[in-house]
Amino acid sequence: MVDICQYCKQRSKATESLEFKELEKLGHTCNEITFKKDQRIVVQGAVAYNIAFLKEGLVKIHQRGPEKEQILKVSKAPSYLGLPTSLASRINQYTVTAITKSKVCFINNEIFKEFILNNGKFAYEIIMDLCTQELDFYKRAINQIQKQSAGKIAEALLFFANDIYLSDNFTLPLSRNDMGDLTCSSRETVSRVLSDFAHNHIIEIDKNSIKIIDKEQLKVISKHG
Repeated sequence: MVDICQYCKQRSKATESLEFKELEKLGHTCNEITFKKDQRIVVQGAVAYNIAFLKEGLVKIHQRGPEKEQILKVSKAPSYLGLPTSLASRINQYTVTAITKSKVCFINNEIFKEFILNNGKFAYEIIMDLCTQELDFYKRAINQIQKQSAGKIAEALLFFANDIYLSDNFTLPLSRNDMGDLTCSSRETVSRVLSDFAHNHIIEIDKNSIKIIDKEQLKVISKHG
């Protein structure tokens, strides 16, 4: 079990700062589980006993609201899933579902908090991670409120191209319904906007296969849409 953490190539920046004895302790408490597409990794309302670290794969983080589920963000490995919930609350505040086959390491909460208290570099990296997530959330919240549907969908396409796949040619990992939940739009609006983008030669689309043709125009729509 020790080798899982000591020689893991998908370690977080925080874990890289751990000393050998700490990695040894981490290895004895870390459990790696593989999830299939659409399997739930974390469930809203359940008791949080562990820190979840996404080692491989792609997931969506979503929350049940007054009327329906809302996708808050899409995350790729390597990344921690739900740190605020795991550290500040005993109850999961949202659900995490695998979009692709994913490997997740579950770390005991108390061991994780021990590392934060005793290893300054580890604590610093966790704080930086939380700060980055919060700033991204603020930016996304403003964009969701102030942008029109075309701007929000353009922003989502650029996010998948630049942050998730690092390519302008990719397979959209979400259904039209999920894209609507991610961009606060209806399924029909998502389909219409994607068709408009294709008609105006901004993208090429074949079912879920997307190829960005005019990235500069997509950036303009994202910024001013």
